[in-house]
Amino acid sequence: MDSASSTSPAEASPLHQRLPWATTTVPANEPEPDAGRPPRNTTINPTKSPSAISLRAFFIGLAFGISITLTFLALQRPSNPLWRAPFFIATLTIFHFLEFYVTALYNPPAATTSAFLLTTNGYSYNVAHTLALIECVFGNYVASRYFPEQKYLHLSDALLPVGGGTSAAWLTLGFILLVLGQAIRTLAMVHATTNFNHLIQSRKKEGHVLVTDGIYRWLRHPSYFGFFWWGLGTQVIMGNQACLIGYAVVLWKFFKFRIKSESTLFV
Repeated sequence: MDSASSTSPAEASPLHQRLPWATTTVPANEPEPDAGRPPRNTTINPTKSPSAISLRAFFIGLAFGISITLTFLALQRPSNPLWRAPFFIATLTIFHFLEFYVTALYNPPAATTSAFLLTTNGYSYNVAHTLALIECVFGNYVASRYFPEQKYLHLSDALLPVGGGTSAAWLTLGFILLVLGQAIRTLAMVHATTNFNHLIQSRKKEGHVLVTDGIYRWLRHPSYFGFFWWGLGTQVIMGNQACLIGYAVVLWKFFKFRIKSESTLFV
């Protein structure tokens, strides 16, 4: 049998016509463009471009590798409190990676570059994390070294001090909140599948249903619940007093407003 005759229609069609992130206005019966030249009138959706997605994934992985290495290096000195800063960055990279990865697995149509949530959370999101890092470095290193008498700059160190003023009890609580919050948010995304979206929807999409079983049976907004406690957990681990209070207030107001907006639209 001739090899060309065994080629399936999908294999015989131009590559750009088979890519889910590409759209084209070239008629199906038009001859193939010259070899080496891009198809005419073809546009690539930049939010689903493999190059854009892979580039973000690469830098997230790079940031994780560097930050987790710095964390372990800092922990070589038990009294060094600076391990908290790179550890916080590592938790952020895990969070943002999981946001896209879980979306790609269970809600492929929404797996765009915005699913990483690197820029879609707005200016205040980045400012909050920057302030958290500043307070962590200042409170755990500068203050403890140059202003040891200013105890209000630290969380309680009454029980088993561990590395710069935060007790083992506080660290344990922080890790529990961190892991539990991330797990609940991820589980919410997995269970909702295509019914989950990072953006508030003003119109009901075909096939969309209100999820009321599984984890949604116990929590009406598990993804918000998970992120709220994840955020507070990071601040407890970092030993941040000001940002712990700030995160609690800002996140509470943000999710209250978002839930109210969703209830109004209720699509």
